[in-house]
Amino acid sequence: MPFADIALSQILVLVVGLLAAGAVTGLLAGVFGVGGGAIVVPVLYELFRFQGVPEDIRMPLAVGTSLAVIIPTSIRSFRAHQRKGAVDMSILRMWALPVVVGVIGGSFVARYAPADLFKAVFVVVAGVSSIRLLFGRDSWRFGTEMPGGAVMKIYGLIIGVLSSLMGIGGGQLSNLFMTFYGRPIHQAVATSSGLGVLISIPGAVGYVYAGWPHMGELPPFSLGYVSLIGMALLIPTSIIAAPLGVAVAHRLSKAWLEKLFGIFLLLVCLRFLVGIIS
Repeated sequence: MPFADIALSQILVLVVGLLAAGAVTGLLAGVFGVGGGAIVVPVLYELFRFQGVPEDIRMPLAVGTSLAVIIPTSIRSFRAHQRKGAVDMSILRMWALPVVVGVIGGSFVARYAPADLFKAVFVVVAGVSSIRLLFGRDSWRFGTEMPGGAVMKIYGLIIGVLSSLMGIGGGQLSNLFMTFYGRPIHQAVATSSGLGVLISIPGAVGYVYAGWPHMGELPPFSLGYVSLIGMALLIPTSIIAAPLGVAVAHRLSKAWLEKLFGIFLLLVCLRFLVGIIS
């Protein structure tokens, strides 16, 4: 759709929606150790629908833009958690290479995948995560110690692929994984914030590549499957709100943090399940 043909009301809705989504993204990045993609992707999807972006490219455009927005948000969130000494750097070092390889692989898949694949990944991952957080017990564990190198690298690869397809910073998946091995939720949240840095940069570049063949169909000021307008409006408010989210996270109890995160993920899961069915 040519930019000149977009009504003023549509532009205002887009601007207000993106600024608000950016603030929520930064808050969630700090509170839950996620890049905020789980809220940004649904919001961008609806805003792009309002703009008249074609259905088959709407979801990957939302995912790619989300990954680009996560870059500064995750860096700011990670630094804030690191200053509090809550990040397990040994896990991040072990996951670094397999996560990046997984993200690159997921970006290649995104070039050819149908829109419903992105939604399906959202539903499965958000559903499992919310069940674990809302109804799980301490006895629901894979073990009491983190696994060895080979298993950890496989987990890292899976986290990278799924995060790339979801447009998230990996926090949902790594939080789930670490708590299944008995790690405290606060440490899982803090460590997960570092994954956003590893995932978002190669992920955003990959989605520029994936969307390049569709440049003629994309909205104005898009670079592949990354909306530059979306980045410009989402990033400032998300950066401002991220430290506030970190402060909230370290004041909440373990039980409240898990319940809030579980409810949040369940809502995201239901939203995309409705989209797939309809």
